[in-house]
Amino acid sequence: MGVNYLRVSVTDRCNLRCVYCHPLCGCDYLERKEILRLEEIHRIVQLFAKCGVRKVRLTGGEPLVRKNIVYLVRKIAGIKEIEDISLTTNGVLLESAAEELKAAGLHRVNISVDSAERESFKEITGFDFLPRVTEGIRKALETGLRPVKINSVLIRGINVSQILPLARMSIHLPVAVRFIEYCPTSKYTRPASDYVPTGEVCGIIEHEFGPLSDVQSGDTDGPALCSRIKGAAGTIGFVSGRSSAFCESCNRIRITSDGRIKPCLYSSQYYDIKGLIRGGAEDGELLEFIRGILCEKHAYTRQGSVADEFSMQEIGG
Repeated sequence: MGVNYLRVSVTDRCNLRCVYCHPLCGCDYLERKEILRLEEIHRIVQLFAKCGVRKVRLTGGEPLVRKNIVYLVRKIAGIKEIEDISLTTNGVLLESAAEELKAAGLHRVNISVDSAERESFKEITGFDFLPRVTEGIRKALETGLRPVKINSVLIRGINVSQILPLARMSIHLPVAVRFIEYCPTSKYTRPASDYVPTGEVCGIIEHEFGPLSDVQSGDTDGPALCSRIKGAAGTIGFVSGRSSAFCESCNRIRITSDGRIKPCLYSSQYYDIKGLIRGGAEDGELLEFIRGILCEKHAYTRQGSVADEFSMQEIGG
């Protein structure tokens, strides 16, 4: 499968400290001069669009803490080859930003919600912001961002109790609640043994709500397998990055917040496009650089060295 989906981390900064990403004990940020400028991001997206990219997702850190994020969405929306622009957010700032983002050209949004209960949410994220996130979800739906996806990373001993409350959200709201298998990323995060396999999650949901019916996956579902609780307004999705592999069907590539191309989330391989840009490289040179990486992407995902540690707030979800 060709690469048509670019994920761009616009900042490594975040207003939460989730236990699986950037907990309170590990709070080092990059120097601001190391972060890609908005103009550099726009140029990179233009170049990738010439190489077949049609979808762009803005991530972080938390992308809504990045100054002038609406301006960036508008600039990317002006690239004629780009057909879909999405954003992954923790939802804390979404209520106030949703209308402007939609008007600028944002199509859809993924909102990270790992608990439907305030105390549990605070334990996972470090902050009591669940009411603000709930308002962000409501505003996204009201504004017409579609689909709205709720991403939930499950960690044994932390939020397994939240599987049913989160699944219940899909009954009452037209959202896609997606359960994502946890993967450790650094010495600060939880051990690999704390992941909850998709089969176990599905079993818990079906025991409570009955058999799930399969839903045909759409163009925006990626590796998620989609189902529905009987009579529900929304859907349930499962992203099984630990218990199964989908490297062969992967159509995405990532740009870190400090300007490195990462062919695979779990690979140790990076390519410094920021260095080339700030060194004065012309578009032709950059296009050749990008095309070479795209041609070899699947070799990295199957055979490349695996990173021992990486920073999700730099890479983006």
